[in-house]
Parts: sequence; structure tokens; C-alpha cells
Amino acid sequence: MTTPHVLDEAGMQSMEARIPELAEMAVHRAYLQALTTSGRVVEAIDGQLVETLVTGQHRVLRQLAPPIPVQRGMRLTRRTAR
Repeated sequence: MTTPHVLDEAGMQSMEARIPELAEMAVHRAYLQALTTSGRVVEAIDGQLVETLVTGQHRVLRQLAPPIPVQRGMRLTRRTAR
């Protein structure tokens, strides 16, 4: 059996500092995998819903509603469907 690796505070902070970098790499990898698998990715770019094709072409699907400004801790509720 191997002995468990014990982290000190500095080691933990060093690992936590890498979380944004690792998340960015994971999102980029998922983007490329989606392009490879289906040949297209739908993403929000500058307030528009855009379909990006594996050829590099972009097609605007629709305008998105403007973002809703919120403050930390604010609760929002969805309106019920009519």
C-alpha cells in the first residue's frame, strides 16, 4: 500500500490557485470535442446565440435577451408558463 499524500496549507493554496486554469482547459477541450463529434457548437457571443461550424463559419441563430443585473445573494424566481 502507498502512504496517503498529506497536503500542508501552502500546497493546498497552490492547488486551489490552479482551479481557474484547469477549468479553462476543460471548457476548451469540451468545445473541441463537441466540434469534432458533431461538427458544430452553439455558444453565446456578444449577446447573440451563434452556431459555430467545424469549418470556422458562424451563423447567428437569434439575439439573446439582455443580461439581468443581480447582486450577490439576490434571489430570482421564474414566472410560471401561461
